[in-house]
Amino acid sequence: MKKQAAKSLRAFAIELAIYAVLVIAYFFLVLHLLGQWLFHLEAQHRVEYAFVALLLIAGQAVALDAVTTLLFRLLRGRRR
Repeated sequence: MKKQAAKSLRAFAIELAIYAVLVIAYFFLVLHLLGQWLFHLEAQHRVEYAFVALLLIAGQAVALDAVTTLLFRLLRGRRR
């Protein structure tokens, strides 16, 4: 049983490290590609900015959830 727990902990640590890299990459990608546009949108159209920001947050959550699920399957050897 301890061997399985150690394997799960190792897989979780690897997945967490990869997840952190992906979140940071996503942040800088959005900042680089959409930074100026979001700044002007926030300054001139607050309601539209709020809607776009919520869409970006939801999109990030869905995409990273899919990546996390895939990583868990690959790291734990459970493929479809």
